[in-house]
Amino acid sequence: SVERAYGYCEEFARAHTESFPLASRFVPAEVRPHLIALYAFARSADDFADEPQYEGRRVEALDRWEDELARACHGEATHPVFVALADTIERRDLSIPPLEDMLSSFRADIEVKRYATYQALRAYTARSADPVGRLLLALFGYRQPELVRDADEISTALQLTNFWQDVESDWHRGRLYM
Repeated sequence: SVERAYGYCEEFARAHTESFPLASRFVPAEVRPHLIALYAFARSADDFADEPQYEGRRVEALDRWEDELARACHGEATHPVFVALADTIERRDLSIPPLEDMLSSFRADIEVKRYATYQALRAYTARSADPVGRLLLALFGYRQPELVRDADEISTALQLTNFWQDVESDWHRGRLYM
């Protein structure tokens, strides 16, 4: 059921971060399950690209996630994350391209270890960070172009800050995003 799918996403979120369940309490109750579904989608895909347990099967896992997204968009979701996500997409009128962009950025995490120019890095963050801000705006019902532009800039700034914070762990993964 959709309710069990949202429950799955919430348990996933609790298991994957200490701060997310607390932070999500500041989100209005009617939006919270949708935010958690988006988190479960993105966190899972990010784990496929980064976590050691997916070594040797990262592309396969992302392929499966991409297939699940397509199935969810056609009302054929089977995985609990996508059952909840399909409901979220419908109820909150979310656009699919930002979700697809995020998946393409996780694929880039597997293939690209460094960006030669800031423009190349910014093209990456346009697929990895900007979709997060756009989805969050839409989740709360905001779609004004000026807000989308601001969200893009804020999202990229946060991702660049995260890169600076994670230099050591990224270096051990063979990546350098600065």
